[in-house]
Amino acid sequence: MRALADLPKAHLHVHLEGAMRPSTLADLAAEAGAPEPPVRGFTSFSEFVAMYDGAVRLVRTEAHLRRLVREVVEDAARDGAVWVEPQGNPVPYAGALGGPEAVLEAVLDEGRATAARLGIGFGWMACGLRHQPPEDAEELARLAVRYAGEGVVSFGLAADESLFPPAPFERAFAIAREGGLLAAPHAGELLGPDSVRDALDLLGARRVQHGVRAVEDPALVERLAAEGVVLDVCPTSNVELAVVPEIGRHPLPALLEAGVRCSLNGDDPLLFGPGLLEEYETARTALGLDDEQLAACATASLEGAAAPEGFAAAHTARVREWLAA
Repeated sequence: MRALADLPKAHLHVHLEGAMRPSTLADLAAEAGAPEPPVRGFTSFSEFVAMYDGAVRLVRTEAHLRRLVREVVEDAARDGAVWVEPQGNPVPYAGALGGPEAVLEAVLDEGRATAARLGIGFGWMACGLRHQPPEDAEELARLAVRYAGEGVVSFGLAADESLFPPAPFERAFAIAREGGLLAAPHAGELLGPDSVRDALDLLGARRVQHGVRAVEDPALVERLAAEGVVLDVCPTSNVELAVVPEIGRHPLPALLEAGVRCSLNGDDPLLFGPGLLEEYETARTALGLDDEQLAACATASLEGAAAPEGFAAAHTARVREWLAA
């Protein structure tokens, strides 16, 4: 059996604070003299967000932020990633760390340095938040574009899609796309196919974070396959948040069978458990994906990454070597 740790892959759907190591959470809580916040046992998306925010509040210094970035990159490399594209928003830290520019510069500096040390690629996804005013997302997009040549590579949109539709964020995504950033909003997780369709039509998405509920609309599935849109799929997250009732009923195999390009990702390992490599192992054992399908997921992740020209071609060749071994 081929070792999945040796399969070159990209980690494209991973939230910075949500990928905090449990040991780091414990350290930050101890340093703050606060009880360690719970990260398990949520029963709704709103409870999940509240727990996520509890982890965010423990990040109080630039050293804390740099530690998060460094460890996310290290964990990706450990799992066989050759590219990692974590996402986050600098605004929660701006007051304490000297403004959003200072936050972003610290993230990019640490991410690039750690990735260079480990011999992998790093890019940052600036992520707008649906529950914040659209003008905030537009301001973030303008900031992200300013750093497009220094490590910011993509623009996302997170939070509860069932409460906040995408249309108000069209301008933010237009700014990002015009500035050379790849559009990769969340959609098709808490809502169905129309949410994915809006991500494509209104926000210009070339990748969709989650997107799995597109499977409910065969015409949309055909469109995703024809247009080569990559769905950044997180199987365990989908089970934990009741997007699917159980892992064995996850739509990933059906999407792949229909020709939709899908990457595999950890989303928020602190809250959901598995990291990148474990998601590949789950896809093999619980979803029955064979090595050709797993290699297809890895290839989709590399080709969907907002990486420099030539990066994907070099590493997809290594995927073929893994498959031929």
